[in-house]
Amino acid sequence: MSKPAPIVELTRRETFAAAHRLWAPDLSAEENWDLYGPCTHRYGHGHNYVLEVTLRGPVDARTGLLMNLSQVSRLMDDLILSDVDHRHLNHDSKLLEGLNPTAENLAVVFWEVLQQHFGALLHEICLRETDKNSVRYRGERT
Repeated sequence: MSKPAPIVELTRRETFAAAHRLWAPDLSAEENWDLYGPCTHRYGHGHNYVLEVTLRGPVDARTGLLMNLSQVSRLMDDLILSDVDHRHLNHDSKLLEGLNPTAENLAVVFWEVLQQHFGALLHEICLRETDKNSVRYRGERT
């Protein structure tokens, strides 16, 4: 009888630089300022983001891997980073078109894109906007 495969979590971290402006079109300028503060400046501001993608699943007994990290990195680059790195997220990203580019919204979009490729292995997206601010998303909805 063989032992059950151990379950591991595997995380790949990538970085990208991007600008954005937080603005809710259904709110007045004053309401936007009260909600987003200086993040509402007309031409936006930038961040050096850190994107962590965590997969969770069984270790393959033959390869010793959950998944090849080069493949994870390549998918992150092809599907997300190529669209957002060194871009203004309000104007230059097809993935985020028409979306208020909050860290929360970015994490959800990134999940949706990657989930199509990783399926049930995708466990968590962590997007760090600053050293002090991050968002984690695990695909849950109300």
